[in-house]
Amino acid sequence: MKRYLFLFLILAIISLKANADSTLHVLCYHDIVENINGESYPDDRTVRQLVSDFGWLKESGYTVISAQDLLDAHAGKKVLPEKSAMLTFDDGYRSFYTHVFPLLKAFNYPATLGVVGSWLETADSGMVFYGGKQVPRSHFVSLKQLKEMHDSGLVEIASHSYDLHHGVLGNPQGNEMPAATTRSYDRINNEYEDDVTYEARISNDLKRNSKFIELAVGQRPRVMVWPYGRYNGLAQEIAKKAGMEINLSLSDESNSLDAKSLTLSRDYMVSKPYLSNVASDFQEPKPRVIRVMHVDLDYIYSADPTEQEKNLSLLLERIKEAGVNTVFLQAFADDDASGVAKSLYFPNSELPMKADLFGRVSWQISTRTGARVFAWLPLTAFIPQDDRYKGLNFVQSYNGISGVGYQRLSSFSFESRKYIQKIYEDLGKYTYFSGLIIHDDATLSDFEDSGPDAMQYYSSHLGLPKDVGSIRSDPQLMHRWTKFKTEHLSLFARELREATQNYRKPIDLARNYYAEPILNPVAEEWFSQSLEDGLKHFDWVAVMAMPYMEKAKNPKKWLELLVQKVQSIPGADKKVIFELQAKDWNKGTYISNHEMNSWMKMLRVKGALNFGYYPDDPFSNHPDIQVIKKELSRKDYVE
Repeated sequence: MKRYLFLFLILAIISLKANADSTLHVLCYHDIVENINGESYPDDRTVRQLVSDFGWLKESGYTVISAQDLLDAHAGKKVLPEKSAMLTFDDGYRSFYTHVFPLLKAFNYPATLGVVGSWLETADSGMVFYGGKQVPRSHFVSLKQLKEMHDSGLVEIASHSYDLHHGVLGNPQGNEMPAATTRSYDRINNEYEDDVTYEARISNDLKRNSKFIELAVGQRPRVMVWPYGRYNGLAQEIAKKAGMEINLSLSDESNSLDAKSLTLSRDYMVSKPYLSNVASDFQEPKPRVIRVMHVDLDYIYSADPTEQEKNLSLLLERIKEAGVNTVFLQAFADDDASGVAKSLYFPNSELPMKADLFGRVSWQISTRTGARVFAWLPLTAFIPQDDRYKGLNFVQSYNGISGVGYQRLSSFSFESRKYIQKIYEDLGKYTYFSGLIIHDDATLSDFEDSGPDAMQYYSSHLGLPKDVGSIRSDPQLMHRWTKFKTEHLSLFARELREATQNYRKPIDLARNYYAEPILNPVAEEWFSQSLEDGLKHFDWVAVMAMPYMEKAKNPKKWLELLVQKVQSIPGADKKVIFELQAKDWNKGTYISNHEMNSWMKMLRVKGALNFGYYPDDPFSNHPDIQVIKKELSRKDYVE
């Protein structure tokens, strides 16, 4: 049996709120102990540390707010103080009653305690399966203690699920994944849990825990604390129907003082020193630093399962050795190197599944290396293989020439958008990942899209003539058309993120951008891309910093100019990821390790925070990780 706690602890650490610029901080604690020893869990915190944390909050002018304060602010009944903090404690340890509760009374601080009903309903003399092992029921609060703390008015009793604080089988390869967000896999019937069964399982669990808490303390829970911080839009709706409007997670999203959202990310107090020692980070967060390895899953796939696992092991070792903290992982098969998805690496209802592989590789990367995985998919470059979809509309060009060469479905067609949305929904249902990276097919040239659906769309939304030639002949109409298409593609990508988040939440959204529109803004007409639009709509803008692909005469100077252009836009350096090329596709040869290393060093010296490379070839050991890791590694950068 796997030790679920440690696997999911890794996931929680990966998913930590990435120091968003916010003054509403929600602190997530677990067990509070007298001393740390060799048997302690990574998220154990000593009484001394907790006393120091509470004291620092008071001395620093923070107001510790309650769940009721948050609900009142959300309803417009009050305004949260400028410097607000919430205290939350997960799992319902007995130490909350013996160590934390007295401190709450001494400081007059409210707190939220998330409890798991199945653990607390265990007989006093019984054992609870926790963290992959059996622990005494006495390790958790008693029902009498729970009632006393609730009645004090200081402790909000929250639901931490009745029995979702564990893993379920999440794929054919045997990985155990968080029960609340995973469609469990049935090995006997070789099938995943369907929508109805999944929704019923989550709904029944949350209802059961709400009833248990109501019987125990006299009030139904108003706060849902998601196990391991993992949740999705569907689960949120189920929690809301059960009376829990406040959702606590561990995510990259910021918490706004205006209380528009009742889904809060939390600062996970794991392996952290005293708050006073990290006060500068707490009050003035540092920007994230992203280092990326962009991986073709085609390299890992093999019809031989044993060979495939060997390939995966090799990849995991490379990721760990490289020191990257993010992996862009291909989720579609590209057997003909066309860049168009004709089959996928995950279960879905729209295209053939080449292999149920993405979920396995993504999970292994996340839990074994600590890197966050972004699923790499096209925006519109899908070719349906089913006769049901023969009528879907593709992008058409006024002059018959495709801008980027990809065959793409028209995003102006309702049927095409619905088809693509279903693919993204299935990705969210059946796999684990932290972000989406949109493929470089997301462009429209200055002659595209001229299909009938597109022309009707332009006419109804912009009042443009239903003829591309007429639009192109008028500079003002051409400008409006270009800007409209640029934003349309971005908004469609955001729609796909929302569709995915119904089943996998929260998700960072990144998109590949060509360098030309950044170096030459006029090129927005040729690509329907602009950096300003990307910075507005996406969490990350992955710029293809690939000089040989652009046939630059002096590659290094070309890169330096690209960096200069990006850094001239305020805030761009925090969101842009420079994605270097490891291969010269024009010649079919690899870029030398020496040259790649020099590019990375230049980026680092010029202050570029975020960069990586594509593709990684584990079998040719290119690039050589030992050569590039000093410049690439996020750990080395931080040190």
